Amino acid sequence: MTMATIRQWHSYIGMLIAPSVLFFALTGAVQLFSLHEAHGDYTPPPIVEKLSAIHKDQVFAASHHHHDDAAPKPAAAAPAAHADDDDKPKLNTVLLKWFFLVVALALTGSTLAGLWIGLSHPRNQRTNLILLVVGAVIPVLLLLV
Repeated sequence: MTMATIRQWHSYIGMLIAPSVLFFALTGAVQLFSLHEAHGDYTPPPIVEKLSAIHKDQVFAASHHHHDDAAPKPAAAAPAAHADDDDKPKLNTVLLKWFFLVVALALTGSTLAGLWIGLSHPRNQRTNLILLVVGAVIPVLLLLV
């Protein structure tokens, strides 16, 4: 297999999976900071909940199991000082979340650059566009079935 053939297959596969890569990178970035879940006074927009459900459970439905803040917690008898320590994330966890956010944004940028390159190449422009559309339509159809 020649390098040109490998590059061509890389382009075809990249165009086909690009919509899913963008979807998972962006919805994963939202989930890093629990922006898809209701907590405290924050309620996420319904579309964010639905897109998160696709990311996590492969269904287009808002998850309602995170809205049950009024239910009593079994560990309610624990000392308040200990509970405050458990609620605060460790520094390494926060830094890792921010690092993964940078990775998600870089993956998004890199994928968009790849799409631009693939769609601006005149020789394979039509094939690449067809693969891109197919890669976007298949997941939507599978969600609706």
